[in-house]
Amino acid sequence: MKARRASWWAVLLCLACGPGAPAPVLDLPHRRSDAPGGTEVARDVRTLDLESREERIFAEVSQGNVPTWLRRLRRVEMTGELGARKYRVTFWVTPDYLAVGSDDDYVLVPLSPQTAQRIADLVGGSLPTPRMVDAVWASARARLAPIRIEPDEFMTTVRYFERHDRLVQGQRMLYGVPPGALVAGHKKDVVLSATLSANPGKVAIYGWHRLDGRPIQPLSTILGEGWVGYNHGIRLVDRGILLDGARRDLSAVLCDPEFAPLLSDDGVFAEARYPVQRGGQ
Repeated sequence: MKARRASWWAVLLCLACGPGAPAPVLDLPHRRSDAPGGTEVARDVRTLDLESREERIFAEVSQGNVPTWLRRLRRVEMTGELGARKYRVTFWVTPDYLAVGSDDDYVLVPLSPQTAQRIADLVGGSLPTPRMVDAVWASARARLAPIRIEPDEFMTTVRYFERHDRLVQGQRMLYGVPPGALVAGHKKDVVLSATLSANPGKVAIYGWHRLDGRPIQPLSTILGEGWVGYNHGIRLVDRGILLDGARRDLSAVLCDPEFAPLLSDDGVFAEARYPVQRGGQ
């Protein structure tokens, strides 16, 4: 883990040197040639309970079974004002929501906030705030219209995930969205929120932007952490950000009373992460 984090920060140091430096990448092992495709993984976990399903998905990600095009992060710019001063924030995100499988056979994987946090920790990353989700949508090369499926008691099952995934991939093909392009609008983000400290055991979700930029889902912490819907997505964010060109740690900024309002509309964070049980790393 220490070696991975050292490698991550080395990349970030290069980024801080100038705009022409290479974008950071997810620090994961190379995908094995015999790794299962997304279709096979989805089939294998269809009948598993949530805990077993997510352990399998975590194992696939930690072993590098993610598409190549998902690994190179995309740059997002946003501005904010504190008092009379305007600040520029630069951060880097995965071009799409987390997926398992190969470049051609992959499935987007909705996850609980705890497993999403474990994966973020694995790569030295973070989950976004709602304000960052808005910035991702504004910066996206491709904006997909939300696709709703009539809700029923099966909307948290893998078959629902697969059905929605096929619809999203069909939309990508229709609009000619190339792999690796920054794309947004097709999922609700599992996000960080300062309000979670007052709502333990909940998941914060936000987004699913319409094409006019209005999110269908306002920030909500109504659902329990075990609720994983077909329309939830995990967008990984590099913890190394630039604040007016100076390299900062995203989590530290969110916990800083002076600068947290640049990235958070709901206050300063006590801890900018979801709690993960011991042994769940």
